[in-house]
Amino acid sequence: MTKLFSILAASVLLLSACTTTAPKKTQDDRLTDFVDPFIGTAYHGHTYPGAAFPFGQIQLSPDNGTQGWDWCSGYHYSDSILAGFSHLHLSGTGIGDLADISFLPVSSEVTFQEGEKNADFVARYSGKYSHDQETAKAGYYAVTLKNSHIKAEFTVTERAGLHRYSFPEGGENNLIINLGFAINWDKPYQTSLNVVDSLLVTGSRLSNGWAKDQHVYFAARFSAPITKSITENVGGEGRTVGVLKFVQKQVMAKVGISSVSIENALANLDSSLAGWDFEATAQAASDAWEKELSKIRIQSSDSAQKTIFYTSLYHTMVAPSLFSDLNGDFKGVNGDLQKATSYNRYTVFSLWDTYRALHPLFTLTQQPKVNDMVKSMLDHYKQTGLLPVWELEGNETWCMVGNHSISVIAEAILKGIGDFDQQLAFEAMKVTSMHDRDGMGLYDKLGYMPADQIQQSVAKSEEVAIDDWAVAAVAQKLGKTEDAAYFAKRALNYRNYFDKETGFMRGKLTNGQWTTPFDPAYSKHEGSDYTEGNGWQYLWLAPHDVNGLIELLGGKEPFAAKLDQLFKVEEGVKGEEASSDISGLIGAYAHGNEPGHHTTFLFNYAGWAWRTQELNRQIQTTMYTTAPDGLCGNEDCGQMSAWYVFSAMGFYPVNPSELTYQLGSPLVQEAKLEVAPGKFFTMKAPLASNENKYIQEVKLNGEALDRTYITHQEIMDGGTLEFTMSAQPNKELFK
Repeated sequence: MTKLFSILAASVLLLSACTTTAPKKTQDDRLTDFVDPFIGTAYHGHTYPGAAFPFGQIQLSPDNGTQGWDWCSGYHYSDSILAGFSHLHLSGTGIGDLADISFLPVSSEVTFQEGEKNADFVARYSGKYSHDQETAKAGYYAVTLKNSHIKAEFTVTERAGLHRYSFPEGGENNLIINLGFAINWDKPYQTSLNVVDSLLVTGSRLSNGWAKDQHVYFAARFSAPITKSITENVGGEGRTVGVLKFVQKQVMAKVGISSVSIENALANLDSSLAGWDFEATAQAASDAWEKELSKIRIQSSDSAQKTIFYTSLYHTMVAPSLFSDLNGDFKGVNGDLQKATSYNRYTVFSLWDTYRALHPLFTLTQQPKVNDMVKSMLDHYKQTGLLPVWELEGNETWCMVGNHSISVIAEAILKGIGDFDQQLAFEAMKVTSMHDRDGMGLYDKLGYMPADQIQQSVAKSEEVAIDDWAVAAVAQKLGKTEDAAYFAKRALNYRNYFDKETGFMRGKLTNGQWTTPFDPAYSKHEGSDYTEGNGWQYLWLAPHDVNGLIELLGGKEPFAAKLDQLFKVEEGVKGEEASSDISGLIGAYAHGNEPGHHTTFLFNYAGWAWRTQELNRQIQTTMYTTAPDGLCGNEDCGQMSAWYVFSAMGFYPVNPSELTYQLGSPLVQEAKLEVAPGKFFTMKAPLASNENKYIQEVKLNGEALDRTYITHQEIMDGGTLEFTMSAQPNKELFK
């Protein structure tokens, strides 16, 4: 009964949030005014509302201390308890980790009870809050705790976090530093806390979790002297909790971190945050966000659209995050000291998600960082002999399927970005592609991964085939014709899963027989032929060979008809054990999960461009809102938001390595994209609206466009893409 009441209460809370009207804003407001970090903190969005810097080293955000899938970021909008404010967070992932170095201000006396578990200790002192006393902006977060009346405020620089605590009269002024409690899914195995003097505290937290061996060292300087300190091991060895006491009613703390040492944490802190001016620091963080957001300036008659757009753009720049220290040091994959020379080392590479649209967006707006991110991946290869699959805090998590750093690196090479070693990059791509991992040896030998030997075999092979196409494209560019031919052929392996009788991609056994029974709508989270999906969704995962897929399905009209059926299936997902990631359904199409993000654009290839336009508008206006539950699925480190940014501008990278962008349906009236300092590519659609979703005509630099795509080079050259929009479909366009 209690659980049911909690669910109902949360539902009422979310419904009330959904009815909130966005404040009216003018076109002249700062773009940061349109960023709402609460979007995605409810439902399954898994975002956090705290203070972050663009691609910065610290994400300073509140943690509820609640265990559960919807608390992967540490925070969920349905909650009302705060266990602390920690310095590292993941945005929109499906697995919980980080939430390291947790601070919690309390106005009561803090005591330790013999034999008390750490979780019980934290529960005794957790703060209560309500959303009407909570504020989140780009680079700033604040909340007033209801039970203690303490106001806690946070802002950040590129490498440091700044706290400000305002304690009420009549109570104590204490700060708990918790290194022991697993606020998220990891567990510390070694911690330390040292009060160096009355103004400086240092320490470390080493933990096992999704990042199997994470190292965080920290240094915290305080604006007021510590008058008393207590340090205890709560619940056993390696679980250090400290209490700092102050006389002053307002206490500030500035914190730096490092994956290597306390000395580096201090250097990061002192170089990034010299003074104590909270307002100036918060303004500088806001200005940094304003600069990044200004790389895409949109015109829209709907302020809610601007909020969704700029919050989406904001969410595309909280990860990957800075990992190397000021001096270039960072923790190696094997725990040793590594150094990034002449580049910044980044971490948090959710590549199964982000290769699809986030990294392509970076090639338009963040080219210097693309160079650094590729160098980060190549460093991982030098250390381990393989490119990263899902890298987190100097660890390989091996999460999800495919080898999609290959696609990211291929894009950079094919788009002429960066000064990294292209020969080394190709070597890394080829070695990783040929390494016998997770069914890859069977894939290379047989042309498919047998379902009786490899779980999720269809999804894994389809994703690898996409990467194979990227390897072939780079080989061709670098003059490696033999490699190009080999990988181009292997990129067609996905066809080996096509069953003509059912018209779907199916699991195939070692003896060549199909797996049975077969229902294209059936999904199972574990033990399936698909990854977080079903046969309907994985039929379309061949963005590198759409024309070949059209041929398999019998030509353009049968292809388009079958694709249309995807969005009209009455029961799109079956199975009690289907993944929670399969969300945002239109028929069997699931926008809440990444493998389908290109699917609506496939109508372009079959002469049904109007249907692409129609469905994109439906997704834009129903799957993204200004409410806390305004994302229909996991944000996944920016991919869900990157889809919206591209789609709202009217184009999308169906196959990122192909250097083209398929046209969709622009939602905003204008988007001015800064592709180089002082150089712009402008999209204009003055009649675009919720109703005017269909393209009647499109012009590039004044000339009518007779194709469904624009090229990367056309965007980088600058110029103007003009759409004439209408409420009626033009079914003859792009036939």
